[in-house]
Amino acid sequence: MKLRGISVIAALGALALTPAAVAQTPEKTAAETAAATGYRAPRNVWGQPDLQGTWTNATITPAERDPKYGDRLALNDKEVKDLETGNAALVAEGNKPTDPNAKVTDLPTNCGRGFTGVDCGYNSAWVDPGTRIIDLEGVKRSSIIVEPKNGRIPPLTKDAQEKMSARRASFRGGRGSFDNPENRSLGERCILSFGSSAGPPMLPLLYNNNYQIVQSRDEVAIDVEMVHDVRHIRLNGRHLPSNIKLWMGDSIGHWEGDTLVVETTNMRPEQAFRGASPELKVVERFTRVNDKQIKYSFTVSDPQIYSRPYSGEVALNATKGPIYEYACHEGNYALPGILAGARNEEKEALAAAKAAAAGGGGANDK
Repeated sequence: MKLRGISVIAALGALALTPAAVAQTPEKTAAETAAATGYRAPRNVWGQPDLQGTWTNATITPAERDPKYGDRLALNDKEVKDLETGNAALVAEGNKPTDPNAKVTDLPTNCGRGFTGVDCGYNSAWVDPGTRIIDLEGVKRSSIIVEPKNGRIPPLTKDAQEKMSARRASFRGGRGSFDNPENRSLGERCILSFGSSAGPPMLPLLYNNNYQIVQSRDEVAIDVEMVHDVRHIRLNGRHLPSNIKLWMGDSIGHWEGDTLVVETTNMRPEQAFRGASPELKVVERFTRVNDKQIKYSFTVSDPQIYSRPYSGEVALNATKGPIYEYACHEGNYALPGILAGARNEEKEALAAAKAAAAGGGGANDK
């Protein structure tokens, strides 16, 4: 199964802080929260906190907060119920049978989750973005981004804005370049996950939001379901030379108490989540806060791209395994179809130009 787009979660409803929500402090570290509850993560045979297992970060909480909610992170129970009920209704609507005789022009102009027009060709049964709001450390989250306080990714620097504008200007119809396979996205080419599922940072998206963590004495490996990626985190090592660029970057980890701290550099420029420069650095923290949940925190720093660093928090919730194989290349007709369609459009345009030239220039030539 392969989709063309990345989910844009439906906008959050109106928020109102309750006293209970205000009492929670999202800035509190996962270690402090675990200590307050008396929880101590189990140990593996090497004495490390045991993070192993199968986890999911599926959620309807969006990465960025709707600006109208300002600095509010916590949702109350009624707001959570309304959002989750609304999402269930969206799924039910999307699962209605589609007329097999319908044409592309008959598709809905807006089918939710950010999809419009021809991108509405998938019933909800084919996607699995999650059904619940993030519930982490007693706070029901309105956004994944927690810093800046407004829950928004900071503005791009002036130089980054100019480069992005130039790239967009070169895209045909807003959908990118169709000149060759290398111009298409990594997800379309089955090289790496859509969005930033593989990470870092590891963020939820439209479907396949599952991860398996395996530990050894010297490494932590994370199997990412989306496009079958495996992250290798070397413990207590040193970064490779800066000229060696890797998919998912060069990740070095160490333990700070019960928290696995991972610093990643040397990301390949093609794997640019909302832009990346050679200065990109992502610091992640994995802390098991109870038997069923890992608090996953991250901070992204890139002074060439962003006006300031930003941070986020996601709940990794225990789920049943195993992770199924994502055989991306099998039956991937989308990529050759996209390129073939572009070549056909070019032939039609060339034929029309030749016909116009042969006609002697049109109505004025009499």
